[in-house]
Parts: sequence; structure tokens; C-alpha cells
Amino acid sequence: MRPLPSWMILIGAVLVAATTWAAVEWLQGGVPVDGTPLERSKLRVESIRTGLTVGAGVTAGFALLLAFRRQQLAEHGQQLAERAQRATEHDAGERRITELYVRAAEQLGSEKAPVRLAGLYALERLAQDHPAHRQSTVEVVCAYLRMPYTPPDDHAPADTDTDTEADAPDRPAKEPREERQVRLTAQRVLARHLRPEIRDGHPDPRYWGPDIVLDLTEATLVDLDLAGCHLHDAAFSRATFSGDTSFDGATFSGDARFDGATFSSLTRFGGVTFRGDASFDRATFSRHVWFVGTTFGGSAWFDRATFHGEASFDRTTFGSTTSFVGTTFGGTAWFDKATLNGDASFDRAVFDGDAWFVGAAARSIAWFGAATFRADAWFGGATFDGDAWFGEVRFSSLPDFGGAVIHGGTPFEGATLDGAGYDGPPGAEQP
Repeated sequence: MRPLPSWMILIGAVLVAATTWAAVEWLQGGVPVDGTPLERSKLRVESIRTGLTVGAGVTAGFALLLAFRRQQLAEHGQQLAERAQRATEHDAGERRITELYVRAAEQLGSEKAPVRLAGLYALERLAQDHPAHRQSTVEVVCAYLRMPYTPPDDHAPADTDTDTEADAPDRPAKEPREERQVRLTAQRVLARHLRPEIRDGHPDPRYWGPDIVLDLTEATLVDLDLAGCHLHDAAFSRATFSGDTSFDGATFSGDARFDGATFSSLTRFGGVTFRGDASFDRATFSRHVWFVGTTFGGSAWFDRATFHGEASFDRTTFGSTTSFVGTTFGGTAWFDKATLNGDASFDRAVFDGDAWFVGAAARSIAWFGAATFRADAWFGGATFDGDAWFGEVRFSSLPDFGGAVIHGGTPFEGATLDGAGYDGPPGAEQP
């Protein structure tokens, strides 16, 4: 809002004078010519007085307008000052937050484990108090976990710190066991703020919201426990999971990427909900992996994955495309009562252990082309609403299709049983 220019005040004064003069002239013209000179003089004086009163009223109105304008300017100036004060306070607060943020991030680069731990807790407190910085805090913690790290051998003797000064340069800057404690703390910080509920079912005030994105590509994760966590997009491609890993009951509202990840011990995805696509292409599971009761809302990709131990997919629901092309199952593969709602492909999959599909339901086409079953294969009570392709499948023992219901075609062209031709179970259709 701009102040009135000087020429506006001059014009106002001229208007007041003109109005006063016009009022006096108009009133003077109304004085009657009849009457005595004294009476006419009194009437002229009264008309002048009335005209001046009109001028005074106009002047008062103009003065009131100027006062109102001055009040507006004062209030606007005060608003600008308050706004500037708030901006200054905000800038100062942001600078303070930035300083704390940078200081905490610098602490993560320290060679001393207690200093790194202090940096993690400082970042956690900063993000808890300032929601706008939560995603950036998560990104810093994830970046720390992506740094190269080799877990220590728990069976190796611990350092006794008896090295001489000459040997000191040969020691790692970060002692592996201490670094493991720092990484475990970083993982707990993430898990603590990704769980929307505490154990009694009440909302957790420490929850940072469902839009947090995790990027742990190529990270080394130790005994990771994200059970019950809610994540948006999550990237674990080529990550190394050392020790037991648990995602039980977790929810991924976006896509989840585990391509090329390595799981060294027991892995649990029981009851997990993947609302987007989930990709485990070329992932390696060294021991038992548990996907029991899991729901894949989008596509599920396990192409060329390797399961060295048992793989449990009992009662799992696959919502869209399901692909286990070229996958190797080193132990028993359990798909009992699994539901495959979209196209499912096990082409060229290798089952070294028993394969259980008892009571499974394939709602669309199911491909097992060129798959290899080196132990028993059980399809009893399974339901195939679409075609079930078993062309060029190699069975080492007679598969069990007792009670299976196949509504579509069942080609077994080129299939073999212990090296001999196999035409499929009684009633199987050929192309």
C-alpha cells in the first residue's frame, strides 16, 4: 500500500475551497430582495456562515479520509514488520536446524563409534521435532547404511588393542564390532519411526507417516527387523542381509525392489502386503524363506532367484503377474493353498526338493514349461481355471495330480518322467 502523493492533498484543498465558495454563492443567491436592508444583511451573514459550515464539514470529511488512510498505512506497515520478523525468525530457525543437521551428519563420519551413535540420535531427535526434515533424515541414515561394510566374524577373537603405534595404520578406521552396533542402531531408528502402531494397537506418536521412501540399494544390513513397518517405495536391490531378516506384517504401499539381494540366514515375509509391484529377480536366499500368508497386490517377480533352503509360499495371494522363470528351489518349495490370480509362470524353474502345490488355485494361465522336478511334485486338489502348460517338463518321480481340477487345456508335449516320455495324468489334454 502506497502513501498518498502531495498533489492529491493539494487537489483536496482546492476541492474544499471550491465547495465552500459554491455553497456560499448558492446560499447568497437565495437571499430575498424584499425586506429591510438590515434583514437582508442578516440573511447574507447567515448564508455565509452556513456556507462556511458546509466547507468545514467537507474539510472534516477530507481530514477523516486522511486519518483513515494514515491508519491503513500504519497497520500495513505493522503487518510488514511482523511478517519480516516472522521471516527472520524462520530463517534463523532454519539456519539453526541446518547447523544441527550438518553437525549430526558430520558426526556420522567420525572414527569413534560413540560419536557416530550421538549423530544418529541427534538426527532422530531433529526429525521427530521437525516433520519437514524426516525424509531427508531417512535419506542420510540410508546413505550411511549403504557405505561399504563387512560384518565381523563372531568366532574370531576380538582385538586386544595391543598393537604398537607402528601397526596402528594397518588397523581399520572403524572397528567392525563397534560399527555393527552403530548400524544396528541406525536400523532401529528407521524401524522405530516406520511402525504406525505400538504393540497394544494404539497409534505410535513416533510414526513418521506412510510416505517415507527407503533407498538401501547395495546396503549391508545386519539382523534387520522391519516387522510391522509401513513403507512407501523401498529399494533393497543388491543389498546384503546378514543374519536373520524379518519383514513380518509389513506393508509396502508402493513398489518394493529386492533385485539381486542376498539373504544369508532365516528370512521372513509372513503376512506382508505388497500393494505395488514386488521384484526379487536374481535374489539369493541361503536358508529358509517364509512368505506364508503374504499378499502381492501387483506383479511378483522372482525370475532367476535362488532358494538354497526351503521356500514357503503357503496361503500366499498373488494379485497380478507371477513369475518364477528360471528360479532354482534348492529345498522344498511350498505353494499349498496359494492363490495365483493372474498369469503365473514357472518356466525353466528347477525344483531340487519336493514341490508342493496342494490346494493351490491358478485363476488364469499357469506355465511350467521346461521346468525340472528332481524330487516329488504334489498338485493334489489344485485348481487350474485356465490352461496349465507342462510342455517339456522333466519329472524324476510320478507327480501327484489326485483331485486336481483343470478347466482349461493341459499340454504335456515333450514332458518326461525319469527320462521316459510322459503324457500327463489320466484325462490330461494334449495339443
